[in-house]
Amino acid sequence: MARSAPYPALRFTDWQVWPGSYKNPPADGTFRFPPATGLHITPTTPIASMGSCFAREIRKVLLDEGYNYITEETDNPASVHASAAWERTYNTFSMRQIFEYTFEEWAPDLRWWISPETNKVQDPYRRIMLYDSLDQAESDFSRHKEYSRRALERAGILILTFGLTEIWEDTVDGSVICLPSGPYPKEGGDMGRYRFRVSRYNENLENLERIHAIMAKHIPDCKLMVTVSPVHLWATFRQDLDVISASCNSKSTLRAVVDEFTMRHDNVFYFPSFEMATIYQPILGKSWLSHGKENFHVNKRTVRFIMDHFFSLYGKDSN
Repeated sequence: MARSAPYPALRFTDWQVWPGSYKNPPADGTFRFPPATGLHITPTTPIASMGSCFAREIRKVLLDEGYNYITEETDNPASVHASAAWERTYNTFSMRQIFEYTFEEWAPDLRWWISPETNKVQDPYRRIMLYDSLDQAESDFSRHKEYSRRALERAGILILTFGLTEIWEDTVDGSVICLPSGPYPKEGGDMGRYRFRVSRYNENLENLERIHAIMAKHIPDCKLMVTVSPVHLWATFRQDLDVISASCNSKSTLRAVVDEFTMRHDNVFYFPSFEMATIYQPILGKSWLSHGKENFHVNKRTVRFIMDHFFSLYGKDSN
């Protein structure tokens, strides 16, 4: 009787085969990569980053290790998450808007929120920037655009971390606010013009292509590193899915998007921080999630694991 072969008669390297399967070596604490990355980063390479909460972790380690990490607006609390006071940017729409207001024209129909009770002026697009007056808000944003441009123009490498696909969209002009948080919605501000929805593959890919086109025009020598944040959703606004399923959908969609985006461009590189945390750490029998009230975040040991591999693959220890 005929019988089928149990696995392909091909030669694979250890990074092409699941750790510990058949005769492949088990996971030993070293995440295996393809040998050639096409990207080399030294401690003097000017690096900028923006993105979700995980971008803040990357920023901290790069600064602690003495790398040439770009910091602007250091007197602004919103800059602790990134290279300028962009605050946390969870979705590709918010990132696209940053590139548009930094290098081109971006004028949303409703620029500022005025809180009904306290009259605080709130920036809907940066979480959460508050001002005492419109003049103060406009003046600060004008300065911020200058710092934003300076940070991006200095960068030899820009790291973008993508977090989720859930967005709140202005139904008038399509602008995407950060989150419905802060004094304006809490004090009963009118949120009727905004709709919640889940963004999809094609539009997220379009946002990244738009970012790439702006970079090609204004900062053509800057290389782009993209990664999916391993920090899960704390909560979902969806009514049709639980938070775990909604988080999985966001990460899966974004992972597929960045795979296509990376394949399209020679100056775009993918770094698998999501896979290192959520798959490789459990293979090693280790937890990658934090304890306590923010148990959807990545723990410090896993951040260190990811960044050690970052340095090994791209940095001072790479070939």
